[in-house]
Amino acid sequence: MGLFSRVRDSLIHAAFNTFAKEESNRFQSWGGGSANYGSNPSRLRAGGGSDRTITTSIYNQIAMDVASADLMHVRLDEERRYKEPMSSGLNYCLTVEANLDEGARAFRQNIAMTLFEKGVAAVCIMTADKDPATSMSYDIETLRVGEVVAWYPEYVRVLIYNQETGVKDELTLPKRQVAVIENPLFAVMNDEVSTLRRLTRKLSILDAIDEQAGSGKLDIIIQLPYVVKSDSRKAQAAARRQDMEDQLYNSKYGVAYADATEKITQLNRPAENNMLAQVEFLTKQLYSQLGIPKDVFDGTADEKTLKNYHNRTVEPVLTAISQGIERKFLSKTARAQGQAIRFFIDPFRNITLADLATLVDALSRNEILSPNEIRTGIGFRPSKEAKSDMLLNSNMPGSADPSAIDPAADPAADPAAAPTEGDTSEEDSLLEETLAALEANADKIISDSANV
Repeated sequence: MGLFSRVRDSLIHAAFNTFAKEESNRFQSWGGGSANYGSNPSRLRAGGGSDRTITTSIYNQIAMDVASADLMHVRLDEERRYKEPMSSGLNYCLTVEANLDEGARAFRQNIAMTLFEKGVAAVCIMTADKDPATSMSYDIETLRVGEVVAWYPEYVRVLIYNQETGVKDELTLPKRQVAVIENPLFAVMNDEVSTLRRLTRKLSILDAIDEQAGSGKLDIIIQLPYVVKSDSRKAQAAARRQDMEDQLYNSKYGVAYADATEKITQLNRPAENNMLAQVEFLTKQLYSQLGIPKDVFDGTADEKTLKNYHNRTVEPVLTAISQGIERKFLSKTARAQGQAIRFFIDPFRNITLADLATLVDALSRNEILSPNEIRTGIGFRPSKEAKSDMLLNSNMPGSADPSAIDPAADPAADPAAAPTEGDTSEEDSLLEETLAALEANADKIISDSANV
C-alpha cells in the first residue's frame, strides 16, 4: 500500500485541488458556456465608495510600494540569517507566478489592495501535490487571494475566484490552511469609526455636490417688481422666467439681461466655484490623518521622508504578509530546519547618483559587499574578473593582486605549502654535503702525503 501511494503521488500532477472538479462542470471547448468578461474577473474592484474618491489612488500607491519588495521562501543559517533561496513551489509562487492570471508582483499587490479595501486578506492554496488536510509535507503549486465573508471558530468562508468556472465562489476552509492576514493599519483605514472612513464619506458627499453643480442648474430666484398673486401676474412671471432661460440657453457665452427693478438671488453656492479649494483642503487633511507624507505621492520627498514612510507604512504591511504566509504554509519542522519567508527591499532604489557613489565606496572599502554584488544591485552585469567576487579594499596596496589574498594562488599563504617556523632541514642537508666533501678532500691529501 505504501508503494502504491508513492507511485500514485509521482504520476498525478496535482493530488489536491481546492475546487473539486466535476465532469458536469467541465467545458470541452474554448467557449462551451463558460463565463467570459471584458476585464480580469479575479482582480479586486474598489468598493464602499472609495472608488469615487482619492483613497483608491492612495491605496494603489502603497500597494505598489509593497509589491516592489521581493518576497521569498528562503533558508536561514544557524544565526537566523539569510543563507539561500529555497527551490520550492511556494517560492515559485512568490517570485515567478502565483496562478494562471497573476505574476508574483501582481499577486503581492493584490494582497495589499485586499488588505486596504477589506481589512483582511485570505491567501488560499489552490493546488498542491498533496492534500494539506492529511499531510504537512505538501508542495504548493498555485495560490490566490480571497475575501473573508464569514468567520467561524476553526473555519473561514472565503470569496475567491474559481479558475474552472470563471466566477468567484464561496468556500469554507480550515483556518490552518488559509493565511489570514489582517491589515496592520486597520484602525486607521478600515474601522467603521476611523478617520479615513469619515473623510471618505465627506469626499463622496463632495463628489455629489460637484456633480449637482456641474449639472447646468443655476439655482437662482428672480424677484420681480410687482406682486405675484393673481393668475395673470403668475403667467407674466412665468413668461419672464422662460425668457431669461431662453436668453441663457441661446447665448454663446451664457449672458442674459435683467430689468433694473428686478433682483436676482443665488441659492446654495457662491457665484464662483471653489470646489477645487475644498478638495485640496480635504486631501491635505486625509494625508495628515493617515500619517503618510503628501510628498511621497507627488514625487518630491527626500531620502529621510521616504525612509520614514517605508518604516511606518510599507514595512508593517510586508511584515504582516510574510509572517502570515510563514505561519500557515511552513510547518514547525520546516521552520526548525531554518526555512522562513523573508522580504527584501532594494537599498539603492531611492538614492541619488551622487549619494550612490559615496555609499558604494564605503561598502566596498569596508569589505561589506563585493564588486559583483554592487554591480548587480545597481543594474550592471557581473564582472568575470577573479577579484570581483572577493571582499577586498581596492584602495589598499596589493589588493589588486588576487594572489595576495588567495591561498590557492600564493604558496607562501598556504600553511601546508609554506615551511614551518624552526624547520632547518635544508640547511642541515647542505652542511652535511659540505662536511662530506671536506672529509673526502682531507683523506685524499693524507693519502697523497703517505705515497710521497
